[in-house]
Amino acid sequence: MNQEIIKLVEIKRNFKVGTEIVRALQGLSLTICKNEFVALMGPSGSGKSTLMNLLGCLDTATSGQYILNGKDVSKLDDNSLAEIRNKEIGFVFQTFNLLPRSTALENVMLPLIYAGFNKINRQQRAGEVLEQVHLSDRVLHKPNELSGGQRQRVAIARALVNHPSIILADEPTGNLDSKTSIEIMGLLEEIHKTGNTIIVVTHEEDIARHAHRIIRLIDGRVESDDLNKNIRTMSHYQLDVSK
Repeated sequence: MNQEIIKLVEIKRNFKVGTEIVRALQGLSLTICKNEFVALMGPSGSGKSTLMNLLGCLDTATSGQYILNGKDVSKLDDNSLAEIRNKEIGFVFQTFNLLPRSTALENVMLPLIYAGFNKINRQQRAGEVLEQVHLSDRVLHKPNELSGGQRQRVAIARALVNHPSIILADEPTGNLDSKTSIEIMGLLEEIHKTGNTIIVVTHEEDIARHAHRIIRLIDGRVESDDLNKNIRTMSHYQLDVSK
């Protein structure tokens, strides 16, 4: 039996907006196992952004239980959640979130500073993951010297650098053209094959088809949770490192 890495039990998340209570998540339960490749989908207002923030330990539930890698993170304080985020979760964002004055290598090294690695080990590990995302020839380039696809690959390398349990990608192709989007999803497929658990939040059907399992939300609940029978694979995928 596959090992559970995420277990949500009756998760509710309410927000107060003026005098109104917005029920963003309404008793949502969900299990994700190690080395799954999952797409989370849903229209605006479905709760997918709220769920992503909870999964990433950027927010906590109003009620319910969240077990991450065997640890109940539902009631942890902010400092403990920050530690979990740094150790367990690699984030990839639509807007890349790179430091503009730092090189690719320095951007990727950043999480290792917070994790307490010395400079030599930081440089070595950052170099390894930049090679993994096919950017070993761009380590000293700054973000404004890179294309959008290259910047996203730097962000993916940064997400990988701490050996996280989960890669959580929020609309990772949202700022990219269709060709580069396919290349980035091919890269995530490569990473998945090495054993990583990947969760992609997307509103694009074509992007979701790269995942092995598609979970659709509506009104704060799981509408459907299906294995993808028509996975868009990149078996003949060749990364164009110039893009």
